Amino acid sequence: MKTIGIDLDNTLISYKGVFHRAARLQGLIPPECTEDKDAVRDYLRSVDREDDWTRLQGHVYGPGLVDASPYAGAPECIAAFRRHGWRVVIISHKTKTPYLGPPHDLQASAREWLDARAIVGAGDGQVPRDCVFLEESKAAKANRIATTDCDWFVDDLPEFLSDPAFPLRTRRVLFDPEGRSQPDTRWLRASSWAEINALILETTEPHGTA
Repeated sequence: MKTIGIDLDNTLISYKGVFHRAARLQGLIPPECTEDKDAVRDYLRSVDREDDWTRLQGHVYGPGLVDASPYAGAPECIAAFRRHGWRVVIISHKTKTPYLGPPHDLQASAREWLDARAIVGAGDGQVPRDCVFLEESKAAKANRIATTDCDWFVDDLPEFLSDPAFPLRTRRVLFDPEGRSQPDTRWLRASSWAEINALILETTEPHGTA
């Protein structure tokens, strides 16, 4: 049985417009600031409001998570992997509470989001609840990928996929919907979940490894 590992934030969960809306509601950014998450971050840093950015992250990854959606095609891709009889695990670096601001339970918010979106559950096309791992550090995340014996892992961060602690046997897929990263021989690159689906299915199927 193949095991497919998937990151959570900015890989499975899309925050398109979510940071911008939350920042506008809190009066943190001017109207002309674009909707991109990085634009919100860069503006707050440019006006020496790094702590406000950190608190905003705590809000969005906590109670504000209800406004986020899965990337298009992600639930369907997961269901396709499960129909092939493959194990799917979700492994994320997610602290229990934010670094600044109210002590929202970020891990509980993530699990509630996965339940509400029907990505996690007991159905044939869903990820079992005991296959969701929310780790307190990047090192623990890399170790979990190793201990769950992932054949593939999908993540949006090149710096994580290139970390020396990343398990050597696990094939890497960089999720890069904006096409910002340079090609790298250490991973395959996909700009959509349809591409992820095709990459893994087409690379795996010829070997009869369902």
